[in-house]
Amino acid sequence: MKLNQKELNRVQVKSVPYSIRHKWADMLVLIKYRLTLTVVITAMLPYIVVAQGDFKWSVFILLGVGGYLVAGAANALNQILEREYDRHMARTENRPLAAERMNISEALVIAGFMMLFGIVSLSVIHPLCGFLGMVSLITYAFIYTPMKRFNTLSVAVGAIPGALPVLIGTIAHDGTITVFGMVLFAFQFIWQFPHFWAIGWLSFDQYQKAGFKLLPEKDGEVDPSLGKNTLLYSLLFIGMVLVGWIAGFYSVLPAILMLALTAWYAWKSFRFFREFDRGSARKLMFSSFMIMPLIFIILIVSTL
Repeated sequence: MKLNQKELNRVQVKSVPYSIRHKWADMLVLIKYRLTLTVVITAMLPYIVVAQGDFKWSVFILLGVGGYLVAGAANALNQILEREYDRHMARTENRPLAAERMNISEALVIAGFMMLFGIVSLSVIHPLCGFLGMVSLITYAFIYTPMKRFNTLSVAVGAIPGALPVLIGTIAHDGTITVFGMVLFAFQFIWQFPHFWAIGWLSFDQYQKAGFKLLPEKDGEVDPSLGKNTLLYSLLFIGMVLVGWIAGFYSVLPAILMLALTAWYAWKSFRFFREFDRGSARKLMFSSFMIMPLIFIILIVSTL
């Protein structure tokens, strides 16, 4: 019997001795360690912004550890639920569960321990941090993940756990949900739409092949309305920066710098709207990686 290339690759992977080093590497892939680190940073930077002179290393470390464990658990659960679909996409077919190098029981144990210790760590800071950490995990793994296969509204649902780490970071200092915390949450929430839609446009063929309904479609292609929606959300981002300044959460100079950044983001979104091709989508995607870290750096420096 002749094997196709995917089956041949899987046989070759299984034939390689599976050492502890390989297991560790697969666990890192399971929890999407780079993405998980990014999520943690979005919680730790807001803590620095609001803590100012009341910064506590113990809280900062617990926030980092707890956030990393919860985000890693959510990503592991995501891969458990999507293992069959991951086999249909080139960028995910070699994940440990999709390639059958790891079984579901192992992945569940890893996710379970990370979830337990992560929620406990966040709860030590404040019970509300632990509660929102659990809400984030449940929303991402058990609502957003299955919803991706049925409805484009999943992008909005997924943006909630994507923005909750920012709110958790402010609660770690303030002990409650503040208006400023909600403004920062709104920054992160709105930013995700152009960011994700650019990535989704570039990976549309793979998502379509795997059966994911993440982008609006028209005649088997991405609906051009996506470009208009991308521009709209980038303009909303500018509006939220203005709201924060009018409310007195930062002074004129930080506001000008953040407005310049969000205007640049809107320009990239406008180019994507007008050109709607791989080049404009790629430029929007790369610009999106810089926006939120730079905004938090501006806010941190303005409080010194």
